[in-house]
Amino acid sequence: MKIDILPNYYLEKDGRFNKEKALNLCGKIAGVCYDKEGYKHLENEPIEKTNKRIDMTLNNGHHSVYDHINISLNLQNIPKILAMVLNNEHQYTTSEKSARYTPVVKEEGSIITELEENLYNKWLEIFKAKIKDQYGYIYNDSKIQKLAQENARYLVTVFMPTQMIYTTSFRQINYLASWMDKYTYKTNNNDFGKKLGKNMEDFYFELLRLNILESGLMFNEKDRNISLFGKELNKKEEIFSDIYQTTYKGSFAQLAQAQRHRTLDYKIELLDEKEYFVPPIIKDDEQLVEEWLNDMNKVKDFYPQGELVYINEIGKYDDFILKCKERLCSSAQLEIMQQTKATLVKYKDSLEKSNNPLKDNIKLYSKGARCTFPDYTCSNDCNFKEGKLLSRKI
Repeated sequence: MKIDILPNYYLEKDGRFNKEKALNLCGKIAGVCYDKEGYKHLENEPIEKTNKRIDMTLNNGHHSVYDHINISLNLQNIPKILAMVLNNEHQYTTSEKSARYTPVVKEEGSIITELEENLYNKWLEIFKAKIKDQYGYIYNDSKIQKLAQENARYLVTVFMPTQMIYTTSFRQINYLASWMDKYTYKTNNNDFGKKLGKNMEDFYFELLRLNILESGLMFNEKDRNISLFGKELNKKEEIFSDIYQTTYKGSFAQLAQAQRHRTLDYKIELLDEKEYFVPPIIKDDEQLVEEWLNDMNKVKDFYPQGELVYINEIGKYDDFILKCKERLCSSAQLEIMQQTKATLVKYKDSLEKSNNPLKDNIKLYSKGARCTFPDYTCSNDCNFKEGKLLSRKI
């Protein structure tokens, strides 16, 4: 893994972060709340006063002033699962390479095995043929290629390297580093955790190399943890009202899609016994389904992206409807579209059973894809009947 800092006011010529300059600015900002003359007066205050304020805020936990400094990182060859760890913490902006639009290729030194690459290419061709046969009337060859890539990547490890531009604050990146340090040394007690812990350790040392880490911001006095991982999620009570909580099985790939909804909270837990997502496009062929599951078992020790995990989802009703406006669409990834639809049906049934006042509102969103919603305007009609009825298989 390698990380570079994108150009900014705090980037030195050697590519490292000018932590001292960042601390100095935040130390001055910390004085705004009680300085009668405002920030302009603080700009020229004696350095001793600024340093005293820096020490005070770092040591008393008043770290919000360090959110004024954002750092944009170019994360190269970061494992997909570690990117998902980062994307589950809500204070960030990210732009990530998509496996939907780019083929999976084993490069020199890559963690992707020859077996995964071969299976990926094998199923890429199978999916292309199946999609063309069933949906060639609506999709051109370019679209079929993208959808085939989206499904073939289920066989490739969730530890596969990806590229991502990640922007967060000076405070938050230090908090993340401290939580990763805790995970690495205290909470990983299985093969998956050990692999991820090693990735977190690499990430930590890259931040250290770039002079980003500040010990005063890494004191985890509230004993916080990485937010992605939960325990006994299948025992969580399901709630459907003005707020909701539900737990379901979904693949790593689906979770990566779901994390884009930052108003919702997600946690995952590995299953005791391995299970895998089966793409609906092949479900009508028992032989292909058996072959798919056999191939998944061949890569089970690599934690393929098609492996199912428990996913716990918590949020507000309004934010779930916003998720529906994004995912109930013929352009959305099929797995998350189907899961969002299933949650919508469960939500609607529960509201009606409890006679919740929202029962009438949710009916407005239960007639099909988002283009049927009364408060959504589609700018690009797909003209795809199965897509609008949410019955497509790809």
